[in-house]
Amino acid sequence: MSIIRLYPSGNEIPCPDGMTVLAALEAEGWALPNNCRAGTCGECKVKVRSGSFDQGFVLDMALSQEERQQGYGAMCMAKPLSDYLEIEWGTEDAKPTLFPPREQVPHIVVERLERTPSIVELRLRPLGDPLRFWPGQHVQLGSPPEYPLRNYSMANAPRPDGELILEITREPFGQTSTWLTNNVAIGDTLMINGPYGSFIGDPAIATPVLLIAGGSGLAPILSLTEAALRRGFAHHVTLLFSARTPSDVYPPGQLAYLTHRYPNFELQVTYTRHPHDPSCGELPHYHGRLPGMLSDIFPRLADTAVFIAGSDAFVQDCTRAVRALEPDAVYTEPFTDQQGDFSSLSILG
Repeated sequence: MSIIRLYPSGNEIPCPDGMTVLAALEAEGWALPNNCRAGTCGECKVKVRSGSFDQGFVLDMALSQEERQQGYGAMCMAKPLSDYLEIEWGTEDAKPTLFPPREQVPHIVVERLERTPSIVELRLRPLGDPLRFWPGQHVQLGSPPEYPLRNYSMANAPRPDGELILEITREPFGQTSTWLTNNVAIGDTLMINGPYGSFIGDPAIATPVLLIAGGSGLAPILSLTEAALRRGFAHHVTLLFSARTPSDVYPPGQLAYLTHRYPNFELQVTYTRHPHDPSCGELPHYHGRLPGMLSDIFPRLADTAVFIAGSDAFVQDCTRAVRALEPDAVYTEPFTDQQGDFSSLSILG
């Protein structure tokens, strides 16, 4: 048995013999960034301050020889050999260290999907090194001065190929959103800044989780959900999505996959402009504004971490309703109207 010590917080995590550092961290609830889990992408590389470890097989494109000499290791393959292995991870209060943002990173539009009558999904892939980001963060898109920079959250967890999935809401008077939803086509190059934001929660959460989303606020919620379930989050995860009508529920394939793939994941839907008719063969749903019915759906939220994303008014109303039920923790991501475009502002509450 070895001990992994996190610097600078000093937190210590047991690592049984033969277990990788990544697996040991995840077993104790610490969400170290990762993708391939096979030493090929480099997403999980961190600096090792002291101690020895067996690095295993890692490709040079994921961890260069220079990085190895500087003390970096890929934690998905690294196995401690010494009693203690100290790695640089997080801050003094053990929160994740945010990745430095980059500017004008070229991405190609590889897919464009009309997800709902008002939301267009853009899938982008980098021409160079992928952006490293935490699930729940956002990037900036635009082409100033004609199209001002606006913030859009990633709707996917980090991937080895660096693909970013963005959900763009059509806004009648939004210059940037109109350009992105009406003019940008497959094959176009977009310059991206980021990542930004702190809507990533606490990686050591060890309670059930309630995720509340409205409209395109589903994007960061999906990113958090995919990442947590993929890394084996063991507690119950409930996604409560508020939509106008069934045609506004997206992406149907991914939601169906999560529901069938992970027994601890549950999807619930509320409709604000659709009559309640359980015989119509649609998803089980509620009818009405979510803040007013939240206490009927969840009479208590003690020992539950709650994440809320959507329009500013939606987030404020839901937050008041949630706090009345005494949750364990609340994290919010309001999308604030800025001259006609809705932009994601990350606020950890």
